[in-house]
Amino acid sequence: MTEDTISCELHDFVEVACMYHYQLKLILKNEQMIEGTAIDIVNTPEMQECLIIDNDSRIQIELTQLVRMEVLTPNAKFREVIFE
Repeated sequence: MTEDTISCELHDFVEVACMYHYQLKLILKNEQMIEGTAIDIVNTPEMQECLIIDNDSRIQIELTQLVRMEVLTPNAKFREVIFE
């Protein structure tokens, strides 16, 4: 695993969040907090994997920038994932 990828296990949590359109609260490496609905994972032209979050507009967040993902949706399959 390199610095521009995340582990398969962590990737699986992000995929599940997208599959169920979980409402998320994300903390990024730059300490920014973003809340919204997980939509999809996409690859940029530079081959970076990004999570698409919808919070009245669609935001693209590189997976390698995630520090913490908290699920706000009740009765979700998991509650929190730490990326560091």
